[in-house]
Amino acid sequence: MTEQVQSFRVERRDAGRRLDAFVAARLPDLTRSRAERLAKSGRVLVNGHRARPGRRLTAGELVTVARPSPSPGKLAPESIALDILFEDDDILVLSKPPGMVVHPGAGRTTGTLANALLAHAGPLPTVGGAHRPGIVHRLDRDTSGVMAIAKTESAYTDLSRQVRRRELERRYLALVWGALREDRLLIDLPIGRHLRERKRMAAVPAPADDRKVRSALTDVATLERFGRMTLVEARLETGRTHQIRVHLAHQGHPVVGDRVYGVRRARQEKAALDAETLVKVRALPGQALHAHVLRLRHPVGGQEMSFSAAPPREMAGLLSYLRSHSLSHDGGR
Repeated sequence: MTEQVQSFRVERRDAGRRLDAFVAARLPDLTRSRAERLAKSGRVLVNGHRARPGRRLTAGELVTVARPSPSPGKLAPESIALDILFEDDDILVLSKPPGMVVHPGAGRTTGTLANALLAHAGPLPTVGGAHRPGIVHRLDRDTSGVMAIAKTESAYTDLSRQVRRRELERRYLALVWGALREDRLLIDLPIGRHLRERKRMAAVPAPADDRKVRSALTDVATLERFGRMTLVEARLETGRTHQIRVHLAHQGHPVVGDRVYGVRRARQEKAALDAETLVKVRALPGQALHAHVLRLRHPVGGQEMSFSAAPPREMAGLLSYLRSHSLSHDGGR
């Protein structure tokens, strides 16, 4: 059986913390009880020696975790309807609905976009991972919009290169809480794992501690203002996990419907809404974030291509309602 082995240095802020709690915080896919069982089975070492789950740690100590590598089951094709915008022998461009997970992960092995792609297109390149066939870039489960899929290995390599070189342009519509004063806003803040809640990301001023912190740049343009909400277009200069949601929440304007970032601000704003508007907001299946434009160069033909998709029904309905009730104070950038 193969193992995943990871080591972590105990920082000063973690001095005195229980071993099992420390491990669970460093490995977000582990529960504390699972970390406890690993320690009891001798798979968690402190300075090379077995240790009890409740052992209190000291700054500078080295914690090593060895756990069995997951044995991914074979990804099964599933007949799931796809909203295809373009397809040829090399690429497929589609509009993903909110609520669809892009590829299998912790707690989800079926019903994903990856399952649907295998049923629609058959074998796809797995250079990005056996459970991510042809997937060059991803969207969060509750984020909707345009995605490009590679159908060959050469197309995957070329599209991945376009992503790295920032040649693949992605523009998002986001309805955010609050009246954004600026017409244009460039958010340049690195993003890393949240120090305490490891399944979340956080905007940080500089690389710190043992987190993997990466630069992140989001270009935001105001499109329409609706009193307590603002419609913006966000253009990704980099593609970090939850980047737009984290950056906008850090600016004090979390995305409407986001259940992870900016929850306190959202609660305050919703308390001031009239009943009808509140119903429309609560009808959103997730955050009001939609990848509405994707521009790329065809990996074989080389021609520039642009694709767009309208927001999903609930987000479009909320925007239509806000506009029809004459709440907009600014009809453009």
